[in-house]
Amino acid sequence: MKLYGLIGFPLTHSFSKKYFDNKFEKEQITNCSFNNFEIAEIESLTNLIQQNPALQGFAITIPHKQKILPFLHYRSHDVSQMLACNCVKIKEGKLYGYNTDIIGFEKSFGELLKPNHTKALVLGTGGAAQAVIFTLNKLGIEYLSVSRREQKNAITYAAITEELMNEYTAIINSTPLGTFPKVHDCPAIAYEYLTPEHYLFDLVYNPSETKFLSKGKAMGCTIKNGYDMLTIQAEENWKIWQLEDAE
Repeated sequence: MKLYGLIGFPLTHSFSKKYFDNKFEKEQITNCSFNNFEIAEIESLTNLIQQNPALQGFAITIPHKQKILPFLHYRSHDVSQMLACNCVKIKEGKLYGYNTDIIGFEKSFGELLKPNHTKALVLGTGGAAQAVIFTLNKLGIEYLSVSRREQKNAITYAAITEELMNEYTAIINSTPLGTFPKVHDCPAIAYEYLTPEHYLFDLVYNPSETKFLSKGKAMGCTIKNGYDMLTIQAEENWKIWQLEDAE
């Protein structure tokens, strides 16, 4: 039996196991199973792999998309550029790292993108944000990163003014704020300045309408959650795990 999985912490919000269980049943894939591996510290990864010799590959979620990097024997070009990885294939004891968040975000985000969405605020600066930024650069969309703390190449939430909100009409939440069970949390932006010209995209998919999206919806914004992104990158992960030659 071939084993695949998801590593991260916490994983109570994740639909990945349900998605792959349904996929295996629907497509009559009988020799594979999918497990959630909830590890708080990335240092637990080595033992996890040793204890699960059938593990062929795994997806990576918060908070390990950047912490995984020192464990990789090979990094794809995208991973090397953005320094974030969400998909690992194991072959002959070596870990091959890829990033499928890019294609997942690009395809999903692009579906509702309008010509006026030429500038974006990226909320968060973690591993998921790196895939968002990589894609925005590819699409030619100017962006500003927003962080809770002052840091290089990012502004704080307190620096988001009405003028900035009017200028940056796409707002992307790459933080876990609002994820089940903490559904009442949301990024601290100036929601009162939102208009129907704005496009709010949330990488969170559980719940399907986060408080961030709900507040945008109330102001007439275009909104979209991260479920399509999840399914796209899950299928891309599956393709990578089935490759005979990891490279």
